[in-house]
Amino acid sequence: MPLLDLMRDSPAAVDKFTIEQAVAMAGNGDVRDGSDCSCELREYLSRISSDKLFEHVNHCLSSSFNSSGFVLQDVVNEMGRRLGYDVEFGLYHGTANAIGFDGVWKESSGPEVVIEVKTTDAYRINLDTVAKYRERLLRESRISESSSILLVVGRKDTGDLEAQIRGSKHAWDTRVISAESLINLVKIKESADEDTTIMKIRSLLKPFEYTRLDNIIDIMFTTTRDVESSLELDSRGTESEAPVSGTQMIVQRHTPPRTMDMLRKRIISSLAEREGINLIAHTRAQFWTPDHDVRAVCAVSKRYDRGTSYWYAYHPQWDEFLSAGNIGHFVLGCLDKEVAYVLPRAEISRQLSSLNTTSRDGKTYWHIHLEDDRETGMSLILRGDGRRQSIAEFEMRLD
Repeated sequence: MPLLDLMRDSPAAVDKFTIEQAVAMAGNGDVRDGSDCSCELREYLSRISSDKLFEHVNHCLSSSFNSSGFVLQDVVNEMGRRLGYDVEFGLYHGTANAIGFDGVWKESSGPEVVIEVKTTDAYRINLDTVAKYRERLLRESRISESSSILLVVGRKDTGDLEAQIRGSKHAWDTRVISAESLINLVKIKESADEDTTIMKIRSLLKPFEYTRLDNIIDIMFTTTRDVESSLELDSRGTESEAPVSGTQMIVQRHTPPRTMDMLRKRIISSLAEREGINLIAHTRAQFWTPDHDVRAVCAVSKRYDRGTSYWYAYHPQWDEFLSAGNIGHFVLGCLDKEVAYVLPRAEISRQLSSLNTTSRDGKTYWHIHLEDDRETGMSLILRGDGRRQSIAEFEMRLD
């Protein structure tokens, strides 16, 4: 049975596959340029979780198997997609009439990155050959003058390769990163919330001058602040600090962010199963299908001790993210329930003018206040006259 059909019919079984098993089930199992195997493999990689993708990277590096280098090339390019690039896959085998690059990563605003993937740096890499790929792409107007080269190697110890680059004429347009560090970069991106942070993360992959350290410090500061604020929102912010009336607040004990994230993953898995789609992480709370057509934002709340309330934030950037797809879901999870509430974006947008807002550190978000009533079920509480809008119809039971 072809890989994608098996993935549709038996997703749990496919999720246990090693990358070797996935390749064997794709097409005829022969990874070649333009083959059904290659097309099916790349589609499979676009649908799996990032954690599974990282597992496949490590398997390619630790176990030598037929075409493992070509497979690693595809997996690395998929990690580029997870970082938010538009990826042009390269060739496995270069030819006289084709440019032999491994991939080109493009973003809407910014220079392109020409990718070269190596399982090891044990053998000397011909930097001139890689540079010629870039030159030919420039002549064909497929990339810009400000583009650069990124070498992705399996080993973390890349000292010899770094010295080779520093001693060459390519020192100012070539950088190197280990596969492990690239994995960590994807993890950081998927734990962030702000688009500015994601742009700064991508900027790390491009050459920049290191004498002045301001740029590096700025990236570290922005990323750390974003990730910390995301964790704070889960453990102390609007998802656990709820206004009752006036300025009175209910302050709850912290909920471990890991607990919130585990439930969020379970909710997204249930939604994907219900809709018959694959949802992969874009950021900590944002998810989308590989074609970005269907999108979901998932927020999680505990139940508050003094009542039957759940509280959430709804951020402007979340609304923009959902509106950019054809189908958008705002999903509300409750830590003590085996159900979640999947609100279409149109429904939540219709209620925004009736919701309270909070401004903090120059940013404004809406409050989502739910109350659980034994008779009427879960309702959205609107400001002003305290009207209740039932959301029972949007209930989804968790798998």
